[in-house]
Amino acid sequence: AAILYNKARTFFKYSVRDGFSINTEYEIRIKIYKKEGLEWANHQVDYYVGYEKYNDDQVEFSNAITYNLENGNIVKTKLKREGNFDKKINKYWNEASIAMPNVKVGSVIEYKYTLKSENIVKFRRFDFQYEIPVNYSEYITEIPEFFVYKTVVGGILNVNSESKVVTGFLDYSYYNGGTWTKSVSFQQVNTKSILNNIPALKTEPYVDNIQNYRSYIIHELEKTQFYEEPVKDYSVTWEGVAKSIFENKDFGKELDERLYFTQDLKTILSNDQKSEWSQEEKVATIFKFVQQKMNWNGDFGYYTDKGVVKAYVEQTGNVAEINFILIAMLKLAGINVNPVILSTQSNGIALFPSRTAFNYVIAAADIDGKRILLDATNKYTTLNILPLNTLNWTGRLIKKDGTSEEINLVPKTQSKKSINMQFLVDGSGKITGKTRIQKTDYEAYTFRKSNEGINKDNYLEKLENELNGIQISDYIVENNFESTKLITETFTFTTDNHCEIIGGKMYINSLLFFTQTKNPFVEEKRQYPIYFGYPTQEKYNISIEIPEGYAVESLPKPIKISTGENTGVFTFNILAQEKTIQIAITKEMSSAMVTARFYDVIKDYYKQMIDKQNEKIVLKKI
Repeated sequence: AAILYNKARTFFKYSVRDGFSINTEYEIRIKIYKKEGLEWANHQVDYYVGYEKYNDDQVEFSNAITYNLENGNIVKTKLKREGNFDKKINKYWNEASIAMPNVKVGSVIEYKYTLKSENIVKFRRFDFQYEIPVNYSEYITEIPEFFVYKTVVGGILNVNSESKVVTGFLDYSYYNGGTWTKSVSFQQVNTKSILNNIPALKTEPYVDNIQNYRSYIIHELEKTQFYEEPVKDYSVTWEGVAKSIFENKDFGKELDERLYFTQDLKTILSNDQKSEWSQEEKVATIFKFVQQKMNWNGDFGYYTDKGVVKAYVEQTGNVAEINFILIAMLKLAGINVNPVILSTQSNGIALFPSRTAFNYVIAAADIDGKRILLDATNKYTTLNILPLNTLNWTGRLIKKDGTSEEINLVPKTQSKKSINMQFLVDGSGKITGKTRIQKTDYEAYTFRKSNEGINKDNYLEKLENELNGIQISDYIVENNFESTKLITETFTFTTDNHCEIIGGKMYINSLLFFTQTKNPFVEEKRQYPIYFGYPTQEKYNISIEIPEGYAVESLPKPIKISTGENTGVFTFNILAQEKTIQIAITKEMSSAMVTARFYDVIKDYYKQMIDKQNEKIVLKKI
């Protein structure tokens, strides 16, 4: 499918009863080319219903028509009422949606809808780019002079914008024994932003969040200046952002609560437990207590919902409630700790001073010149090991006095995976051996999180499939539920698929079933940064017992491959000694993210590394 045009216009209305509202009219036309594009015949719009001070947002669809060419004639099918749907998502959000009628391959659909909101702090983000191509995209804003918005254009495409100042008018009415309509004139800034021939947003391997690179435009209220009123700043500086967040009763006041946990804190830090506590021991102990006691309800946000006291009693809460409990406990224990607000990967990147760009909060404790980042919402996180979805470039540490600083969320320390393997090959090419795999930090966290709730049989079936159909027995995993310790897996394996016998010779891959066969980087060009998540180190120590009646004919040559600047390093060493072959392989990636301009270097690095892994050990009969 392709979007033929995507237009929107945002403007203001005013009523005496409700004040100003933001209204955005959307107009969309789409052509369906293949059956895979039929999903574009449905459209959903989320709208907010959880305000305390405003009426709920409103969504209204109109002019929804499907066009088909039948027997040389254009046939129109209008959307009827039964094609409109509205459902509750949660206490804050509803979803309005339409399902267009009579849509088939070749159809053209068009529809309009209006989104009205009394919350003027932020416009709904306008996307120029989608997962299908867009022929033409246009966004118009009409902003009265008494509102100043910060405008940010995201993505890697160049948006053409033009602004002009015009005279605007606001009509309003009031009732006082009758109804009169009044009109006020003012200066207004009209801006038109246009993009043509926009390519589809395509996912590439090793992208943190493709949404971070979508072309879009957003507006956030910076200040207001009404007639005969002083200027009111909203989010001009980080100091203003920090102060306004702390002033919210669901943030600053909740962080100051103490009485509900003081007795528990005394118990867990009592002298009976330990005669003397270091600051790092206090942090680790309190963190583990909160992590085990509290259960995350799945709700994001940096404001509390039901409050920390109720959450503590019920042992369940949203992100803010759980991490506020952690912060308050650490503070009372004498730890220098502050909240860090951030935006998760699915929420996009906070690029400028903003209150509304964030949806998460964690804790940052400073001990002896070291900074420790903490998130107690997840059962598998540890000190400085955060959920992967929070590793979204940067966060903002904020203090009650309004000061703040940028926090780099990208991990710097390598997470390690160590694999030791011993195996022997019999005369028929069957391989039997033992493997031990150890994982630290994010490698261990990822293992625990990805296998959460999977029973042993299902996990082994998955593992056997991942390792190219080997048979596993005697499987043991250690420290699976001790998140501060490394994961250790040991198992015995047999396989008939990893040794080829041709013309009396045996051909074996050095890494057996750990051999990487496909280069994930195959495109000619790369638009987006290459995201590895966190720095890694993989080490393989392999011992192969040569079968009776065979000797080494040839071995792959040792090699060291580097991307330069030690971003990626691959070393391969191999040595034959009497009846065994010893192999040592190391793969290292010291950066969590590499810019797209190094794509050719990374692509070539992976090609050389994979080619070397796929070179064969050749054994001949003697």
